Order: sequence, then C-alpha cells, then structure tokens
Amino acid sequence: MRKSKEIYVCQNCGAAAPKWQGQCPACGEWNTLTAETVSEASRSSPMARAARADQISTLAAESQGTQARLSTGSSELDRVLGGGLVPGSVTLLGGDPGIGKSTLMLQAAAALDTGRPVLYATGEESLQQVALRGRRLGLEAATAHLIAETCVEQIVAAATGMQAGILIIDSIQTMYSEHVESAPGAVSQLRECTAALVRYAKGSATAVLLVGHVTKEGQIAGPRVLEHMVDTVLYFESDTGSRFRVLRSVKNRFGAANEIGVFAMVEQGLREVTNPSAIFLSRHGEPVPGSVITVMREGTRSLLIEVQVLADASLGANPRRVAVGIDGNRLTMLLAVAHRHAGLALHGQDVFANVVGGVRLAETAGDLAIVLAARSSLRDVPVPTSLVAFGELGLAGEIRPVPYGEERLREAAKHGFTTAIVPEANVPKRPPEGMRVISVTRLSQALDAL
Repeated sequence: MRKSKEIYVCQNCGAAAPKWQGQCPACGEWNTLTAETVSEASRSSPMARAARADQISTLAAESQGTQARLSTGSSELDRVLGGGLVPGSVTLLGGDPGIGKSTLMLQAAAALDTGRPVLYATGEESLQQVALRGRRLGLEAATAHLIAETCVEQIVAAATGMQAGILIIDSIQTMYSEHVESAPGAVSQLRECTAALVRYAKGSATAVLLVGHVTKEGQIAGPRVLEHMVDTVLYFESDTGSRFRVLRSVKNRFGAANEIGVFAMVEQGLREVTNPSAIFLSRHGEPVPGSVITVMREGTRSLLIEVQVLADASLGANPRRVAVGIDGNRLTMLLAVAHRHAGLALHGQDVFANVVGGVRLAETAGDLAIVLAARSSLRDVPVPTSLVAFGELGLAGEIRPVPYGEERLREAAKHGFTTAIVPEANVPKRPPEGMRVISVTRLSQALDAL
C-alpha cells in the first residue's frame, strides 16, 4: 500500500514544510502554509527508462520541418503570440476580474479553424451561461464544443476522444486532479493540473490555452511555477474605467517578449485597435506648455505617446515629485541632470509627470522628452505640436542613442510630425520624407534646438 504523508505548502511561493508555522521560511509571508496530503510513491522518482531509438533526433533534422501557426482570427492576438498559436504550445492568460479574459477566449474559440475540433472547458460557468455570453457576442453559429468540468483527467480524456486541436481551460484555478488530495486552487493542484495539460499538449500537438486568476498585486495567483511550465504568458492590462485593453506578452518561447496588442471593449466583445498611437496620442488644438510627444517601443511596435510635466511653485519646505506612468526615481534623476547641465532651477518647484493614456514608459527613450516638457512648463513656453523627441539622458548630460531609431522616426512621420530631435547615432542616412531630423549629443544642444 502507498503511504500518505501530510506536509504544509506555502500558497505564495510553493515551498513545503514538515510542520505548520506562522511564517513561511522561504518567502517570509505570514499564514500561507496549508496542509496537503501527498503519497510517498508519487514523491519518489520513477526508475529511469532507456529512450527508444525513434525518440532521438538532431537539431538539424528538426529544423528542416516547418510547422504552420494557427490564426486566432484576431490580428492583435496573433501579433502578441508571435504570429499565431503553435500546435502543442501552452499559453497562460492572466488579468483582473472582468477585464475580458473569457470574452477573448470565447471569441478565439469561435474564430479558430484548424480542421480539428475546438474544446472550451469551463469550470466557473454553466454551459447555459457560456451560451448566453456567446449570443451576446454574436457567436451563435460557432462550432466550438463546450464542456462544464473541473476534473483535469476528464477534460483530457474528452479532448483525446474527439482529437481536439485547441483546448481552452477557463480557469486553471478551478481545476483539480484525482491524484492530489487538496482543494482546487491549491499550489499542488495548480502544479499537477498544469503539468498534466502540458504533457497532453506536447504529446498530441494540441494548443492549450489556460485562463489564470490574478492576485491583488496583479500577478497570476499561485507561485510562479506556472509561468515557468508554460510556453507563453500573456497579461491583460487596463486602467479603471477605461474601455481599452492592452494584452502584453511577458514570456514567449515562439516570438518576441513584451509584445502588446490593443483592444477596445464594446457591446459585441473585444474589438481590435489597429492604430494604438491614435489612442495614446492626445493632439491639442494649439500648443500647450509642458507637453512633448515621444516614441516608445513595445516589442516590435512603435507607439507615439504624450509626456506631460507640470512645474508649479512649491508651498512647502520639501517640493513634491509625483510620477504617473514613469519611474519616480528616474524622474528625480532627470531633474537633477537638467539642473546641473541645463540650468533648470526646479529645486523650488513641485513637479508632476504623467504619460497620457495610462501607458507605462518603462524604457529610457523618453528621458529627453521628459526634460523638454519640464523646461517647457517651467518657462511657460509651449513646444510645437509637430515636434517629436526621444533619447536617453546620461548623468554627464550626454544624449545616448536608443534601439530602433529609424523605426521610431518612420512611425512619427506616418502621423504627420515634421521635426524630430534625436541622438546623433539614431539619425538615418535617408530621413523620412517630409521630416527634418535634428541630431544632438548634449542636453544643452537639445534645449537650444527648440
């Protein structure tokens, strides 16, 4: 008989302890250890088996074969996935409740045409509820198969019996395995269910899509072991009250990481936004102080965004530095460089920096635009609306080049910008038609170019 043993597993990091204690010894979180029963036989490693001759191959032999990707019917989702779904891949989709994860998966299930059936397994809703949402989205004629089941072995058996080409699990936190004696959503259940689905996907060439819940910190619930096990990790992002959704690729073994796709939530579901710069770019009727346009890079896409800075006389002893969409420490550093090398006296000013549209400017290409916007607000002199600027600012006051400079300039020229202030190394041999490119190497030169 197999012996069972009770251990205590942390629901935050997945570490195991032989007895209960208030604080997890691995991650330091309190009251996260829960009792789980495991089998001694399941914990012991199986005997090594000799690999068959037909299981051994070479990289050159495998590279010769081409595998067509599966289109999801959405160009934005295909972009984030790297060109479409790869047969045999496992994709994990996370996001806040109500952001549109199930809507996106149902739309993808209805649009996928692989020649093999599509199975949508729901563990949170009944079949009637899924059908009601499908009618609201106008998907009554969809041929995707539905199953309301939470046992992963039953779902895999159903998908195997119908030879499904796509398997969608909504959501992984509601699934349980018969081989693990713990409640659904526990760390051991998440690990075992995901491992079973990964084995099924690799063995049957079925593309598996998993929907995952997120914690209040915005991370997928459970330890990050799930993100290590799957091939692709996608996150849905949105500002409170906004109808726009940003789908970001955090990990992708088959494409570029940090790629984004933009959607708009309407009554008929999620609609693609093919020109996201038009959303993030706020064009004023006339030039206003403290506003500068820059070009950020997200994956393989260049986006035009507006950086706003407001400098106001401080009424307290310690001036405030508030950054929304920009790293606060970097904003403080840029203001110090601007004071030292450009003479911008901002030590007695409250400085508020914001990126319009709820986008987060995580790269250094927006440094030059932030300083130009701060100077514009301080002196109450507007920057021309036809100007775009990007470049990294060093502590010595130098303007450093950024990657994909020519692609950024082409995106700006496509939206009608006629002047660009960029690092000298980013000036192309042939500037875009109708655009004047000003090269700078120092911060003082960029300020004089205005």
